[in-house]
Amino acid sequence: MKKIGLFYSFHSVKTKQQAQKIIAALGAENIEEVNVEEADEATFKKYSNYILAVPTWFDGELPNYWDEFLPAVEDGSLKGKTFALYGGGDQKGYAENFVDGLGIMADFIEARAGKVIGFTSTEGYEFEGSKAARGDQFVGLALDIENQAALTGERIEAWTEQLKKEFK
Repeated sequence: MKKIGLFYSFHSVKTKQQAQKIIAALGAENIEEVNVEEADEATFKKYSNYILAVPTWFDGELPNYWDEFLPAVEDGSLKGKTFALYGGGDQKGYAENFVDGLGIMADFIEARAGKVIGFTSTEGYEFEGSKAARGDQFVGLALDIENQAALTGERIEAWTEQLKKEFK
């Protein structure tokens, strides 16, 4: 497996905890952590394989740091690059746009010819709508620490096992 760039906000406590579980499951030797709040275009483009932490903020928005970073790579191609996405949301408090950030990011990547892997089942979640849902799957790993914290560990474990097969 090629080195994976794991992009997340080092200042987000829950996202950082999830990142540490992902690193433990995939092996630290396979991952380079990058603080997305400090990333630049050159750092972003140096990888072929990515894991992006994309929590959903407010009523289905990307976090500010992603909104500020994405224009740097907006005009470029992501062809030949593979992305796995994970992020948190609140399926009860924001049932109409649960983990929308994952869907927004997947659309951004695919519009630039990037490949998104790591789809997971929507089974076991209760929500009204999500830009991250495609049929009966999410475009990445949906985590709900507010309502299903006890399931986070097993969901990350199953997802990382899947990624070991899907990342080349």
